[in-house]
Amino acid sequence: MSGQEIFVIIVVVLLLFGADKLPQLARGFAKGMRDFRKATDDIKKEFEESTSELRKDLNDVTNTIKNEVTEMSENIQRDVNEVSENIQKDVDEISENIQKDVNEVSENIQKDVNEVSENIKRDIDDYSENIENDVNEVKDNIQKDINDVSDDYRNEPND
Repeated sequence: MSGQEIFVIIVVVLLLFGADKLPQLARGFAKGMRDFRKATDDIKKEFEESTSELRKDLNDVTNTIKNEVTEMSENIQRDVNEVSENIQKDVDEISENIQKDVNEVSENIQKDVNEVSENIKRDIDDYSENIENDVNEVKDNIQKDINDVSDDYRNEPND
């Protein structure tokens, strides 16, 4: 409010109530303001007290929920870790079994390769020996035939 508006209000009050009633009106107005302020303070205090209980209850509920969520999260994390460890153990066991089987198959293959190699070598040696025997037999037969032809040629009369 501006100064002119306040001045107009004071003039209207003086005209309506008169100068002798003005102090009594001011006291009544001040008392009314004090009562109003006291009532608003009481309402404010009552509101704060009732909301403090609500805030306390709300904080208790929030803390309870937070604790339960934290506990559930820890339980879930513990379960996840346990499952993860079990899976890792199973994977390690399967990996070891596979590695063992691969080594066993590899050893068997190597053993079979060595056996086949030895058999081939033995067969080659046998064939080589047979060929050598056959060559020697053919050589002996040729030599015998040469000797027979030579003997026949010497024994033949000259004409």
